[in-house]
Parts: sequence; structure tokens; C-alpha cells
Amino acid sequence: MVLFENVHPRIIIQTRFYCNTLTTSLPRIPFGPFNSFVQKRWRKPADTAQTRLENRTRDSKLDGLTSNLQKLKTILKIHQLMSSRKRGLFVSVQLMSRWKNIVGLNVSMGAFVQKYPHVFEVFMHPVRRNLCCRITQKMRNLIVEEENVTKECENESIRRIKKLLMMSRRGILHVHALRLIRRELGLPKDFRDSILGKYKDHFRLADLEIVELVDQDEDLGPAEIENWREKEYREKWLSEFEVKFAFPINFPTGFKIERGQREKMKNWQRLPFLKPYEKMDVVKVRTCGGVERYEKRVVGIIHELLSLTVEKMVEVERLAHFRKDFCMEVNVRELLLKHPGIFYISTRGSTHTVFLREAYCKGCLVVPNPISVVRRKMLDLVLLGCRNTRELLPQREVKKENNSLVPGGTTVGDWVIPYFRCFDTDSNHVGCHDNGSIESDRCIDG
Repeated sequence: MVLFENVHPRIIIQTRFYCNTLTTSLPRIPFGPFNSFVQKRWRKPADTAQTRLENRTRDSKLDGLTSNLQKLKTILKIHQLMSSRKRGLFVSVQLMSRWKNIVGLNVSMGAFVQKYPHVFEVFMHPVRRNLCCRITQKMRNLIVEEENVTKECENESIRRIKKLLMMSRRGILHVHALRLIRRELGLPKDFRDSILGKYKDHFRLADLEIVELVDQDEDLGPAEIENWREKEYREKWLSEFEVKFAFPINFPTGFKIERGQREKMKNWQRLPFLKPYEKMDVVKVRTCGGVERYEKRVVGIIHELLSLTVEKMVEVERLAHFRKDFCMEVNVRELLLKHPGIFYISTRGSTHTVFLREAYCKGCLVVPNPISVVRRKMLDLVLLGCRNTRELLPQREVKKENNSLVPGGTTVGDWVIPYFRCFDTDSNHVGCHDNGSIESDRCIDG
């Protein structure tokens, strides 16, 4: 009672009352050596696809490449909207401001256009006197070059579509799914008519949105990874048991391998599975190792699909359109996160993009193709930003542009050039010496 000497007696009574009510409400635990304190049970941290996606080891090179490609896609969308206009290849900046939500920009359209002067050219309309914008000639040339290269690689496009149809369960794919990854596969815009409808000895349009393979081509059967397996078998002198069902694994920088993971990965590499072009009627998942074999087959299908693309990358959401046709009845995003040495998911931008790790080195393709080379030129032009923008045009081009602004007349400063030409014709005023110096013979009195 020493502690309560200076406390009001009413407060002491209230505290005793609250203590008595708490003791009566809580269950009585008999005193003992093992229950002198109550132990709290902490929940284990959740291990889901979302947590693995947030805690994964990042690859700064591929993330930076994804951000730059998002800028290029936005520019190509703006060019597509400009091309759909009937009045010409230029659009007023006021009208472009309405495309902000269509394109998916977080900044204003005017600020975005000013960031890339090598891609967009802003000028004053000679009649309406308002600001207009158009794609520069360099960028237009690269867009036309990409279309021409795509047409030249028509045989390669046929091979890619045939291999995709051979991977499907019944040799059938939806045209809508191919249309979603048209640019990733390097197909032309009108591929339904120029490829599927033209080559009837290879493809058959069973419906408006369904394409079917006419006959199986055994020459296209081996997957792209078989070349790597054969190279590993010959150069590293590995046994066929080690290489026959293996995948190239390349972890990102800073990846920490947990205890026991090496042994699991080694067993997974040796696990036999049905390869992408081998037909299967019934999947026996409940057998010994059936789930792992089934998932490994899905890994092989996604690996082959990414190998057939131009830039060895595709959006994760668009893989869902191939689930039924390729028998991928699994959570694709969760399966990709289980194998960080084979695939890498980048979360930059509005969508998730999966990369094939073995195809990239320091953010660049190891083996580029003609279409990816042209797209790289376009990306380099975008990454120039505001650098080297003050290019001096020849004098004739400057005069032509200035005269075009004022119809039927000359600009204000055109009279200066003829005035100074009179000094070049008069040899008495200026004399040149052999050493290149210029001296005046006499002064001109004002």
C-alpha cells in the first residue's frame, strides 16, 4: 500500500473493480512449471505467386529493356492513330491530347512529344496557324523497313505458325490468339489473308477464327532446345542421361540458392517428360512424378513458344489464350516463378512480360534476327531523347521551308544575302593571299 499513499481512494476502488472483472472473464489456468507464461503462435509467412513475384531477384538489364520497349510501343500506337486519319500524316496537338487515355500515358501528350524530337516533329500549320505534329522521316523509314523485312521473312512466318499448330493438341489454334502475339511472332498485319488464306496447302481455315494444320511436317519436329542439348553433349562430354531432358539455367546476378535446391534442380533436370511435339492422349497426373512431369512439359511448351518469337519475350496475360490448345491447365505465372533460371518476369509497365533468359546477355539478344535488328534501330532512335537535335540544314532547304510559310513571297531576311554577294564579285575591295589570309585594300567610306 506504499505505492498508493498519494492516490485518491476512489481511484483505488475503481482499479480493484476492473482487476476483479478481468480475472473473472479470463479462463483460470492452474499454475505449473510449463504454463507460467502464455506462448503466442505466429503465423508462417504466406508463400504465394504474388509474394514470390515481389521477393524475386530483379534483373536490372531486362527491366530497363522492358521500360524502353513500352515507350516504343506507345510511339507506335500514336503512329497508328495518326495513320488512321484521312486528312494526312499530321495531326494537331490539341487533337492528340485526347489520345492520352487511349495510348495509356501518365503525362500529358505535349510533354511526351517534346521528349522525343527525333521521333515527333512539331510545326506550325501554314493556313490554320495551329501547332501540328507528325512522325519524322527517320522514324517513318524504319517503320517501312520493318514492314518490308516482315514480308521478306514470309517463309519464316509460315514455319513459326506450323510449329505452333504442331504443338497444339489437335492441330488447331484460334486466329484471335495468333493475332494477340502477331508482333511477337513477326507476322504481317494481314496475316490471315496473306499467309493463312494464301498457303492453302499448309493451313485450312475451318472457321472464321479457327485455323487447322493440313499435314504434319516432320522436318519441323525438333524443338529449338534440341540444338543446345546436342551442343552440350558434344562439347562438354556429358552423358545422354544428363542432357536428354535438361534445360539451360542461368540465374540472375545476386540470386541466392537455398540449401537442398541444387539437388532438387539436378533431379528435375533428369526427370523425363513428353516433349512439345510429342502427342499425348491421356495425362496420368496421379502416377509417380506425374505432377512434376506434367509441369515440366508445360515448361517445355512455353520455352518453345518463346523461342519462336522474334525478341524471345511475350506478355504473360497473352499466354492464357493458349492454355486449352496446348494443354497447359496450370497457373502459368506461378509455374514461371518456380523456374527463375529459365524465365524472368518483368513487372515494368502496365503488364507482366516474360523473357527467355538464355536468349539475352546484358539486356541484348544473343542471336538477333532481321526483324529484331530493325526494331533495335527504332529503339535507339527513341533513346536518343533530346540529344543531337540541333542539326544544321543546308541553306537551300532552309530557304525553301521559310518560303513555304509565306505563300507567294519571300522572307524578311532574304535581301541580306544578295547584298553581301556584291563584295565577292568586286576584286578591288578584297584580296586573297597564298597563305589564306584576307586583307582589305581600301576602306569603304560610309
